[in-house]
Amino acid sequence: MKYISLTTAFTPLLLLITLLNSPNGISKELAITFDDSPRAAKGLLSGPERANKLVAALAKHQVKQVAFFSVSKHLNTEGITRLNTYSDAGHLIANHSHDHPDFNTSSLTQYINNFLQADKQLKQFSTFTKMYRFPYLREGNTPEKRDGMRATLDKFGYKNAYITLNTYDWYIENLFQAALAKGKEVNLERMKRFYVEVMIESIEYYDTLAIQYLNRSPKHVLLLHEMDISALFIGDLIDELRRRDWSIISPEQAYNDEISQMVTKKVLSYNPGRIGEIARDKGQKKQLWHKSLDETYLTEKFNKDVLLLKK
Repeated sequence: MKYISLTTAFTPLLLLITLLNSPNGISKELAITFDDSPRAAKGLLSGPERANKLVAALAKHQVKQVAFFSVSKHLNTEGITRLNTYSDAGHLIANHSHDHPDFNTSSLTQYINNFLQADKQLKQFSTFTKMYRFPYLREGNTPEKRDGMRATLDKFGYKNAYITLNTYDWYIENLFQAALAKGKEVNLERMKRFYVEVMIESIEYYDTLAIQYLNRSPKHVLLLHEMDISALFIGDLIDELRRRDWSIISPEQAYNDEISQMVTKKVLSYNPGRIGEIARDKGQKKQLWHKSLDETYLTEKFNKDVLLLKK
C-alpha cells in the first residue's frame, strides 16, 4: 500500500489560493454511512419502520447510495429483512464485524475470526461490498495487531472503510430514547434542530481541520448509525448540508480520494478518524475530538434545547 507523506506545511497563503480556485470557495463532498445495522429497535420505531423511513428519506432527497456497515450477529429473520430493504434500494451492505468486538481487548486471532465470520454471513446480500469498518474505529493498539489486520484486509480484498467526519449521533439517540422511556415530552421539531445543528458542528470542524493539513477539502466519509433519529432526520440533515454547498456522493466515490492510501505509522489505541490521524501525524495532539463528541456537552445542550430545562 502506498504511503502518502503528510509533511506539506500548511500556510494561510496556500489555503487562500485553494479557496479562490475552487467553485463557491471550496468543493465540499461527502458520503453517508451508517454503522451497526441492523441495530436494535426497541424505542420509538420498529426495525421495519426505521428501514422504510430511511429508504424513503434517502430516495426523496435523491441520495442514490449510502453504505450500511453491518453486524452479522444481528441477522435474525427481521434483521435479514431489514438489510434486504436497504440492499434492494441499491445501498451497499458492508462488514462491521460479527459482534462488534473491541480490538483493544481482543487478540489478533480472535479479531480476524470475528471479521471472517461476518464476511461469510454478509455475502448473502446482493449489494455486499468488501469494505470493513473497525468497531469503535479502533484499528489495533499494538504494531502487531495493527499490521496483522491490515494484512488480513489486503489478503481478502477489503478496503479499510475509514471515516473522516466523526459524530456521536449514537449518544444523541440514547438521550432521545431515554427521554421518551421516562415519559418526557420530546418536541420533534426541537429535536430535529438540535440533531442537525450538532451534526453540522462536527462536519464543519473536521472539514476545517482537513483543509488546515491538506490544503483542500477531501472527499469525506460521514459516520452515522442506523437508528431512529437517523430515519427521522436524515432528510433534514441533507437539506442543511446542501444549503451549505455540500454535495452528497457515493461511498465508492469517497474512497477514491488519495487519503484512502494514507497509512499512519503511529499506533493509536483510540482513533479519531482519518482526518484526526493526519492531524496527529502532523503533530497535533489536542482537539482531535470536537466538543460535539463530548457527552457532557451533548447532555447539557439536549436538556436546554430539546427539553427546555433550566440549570
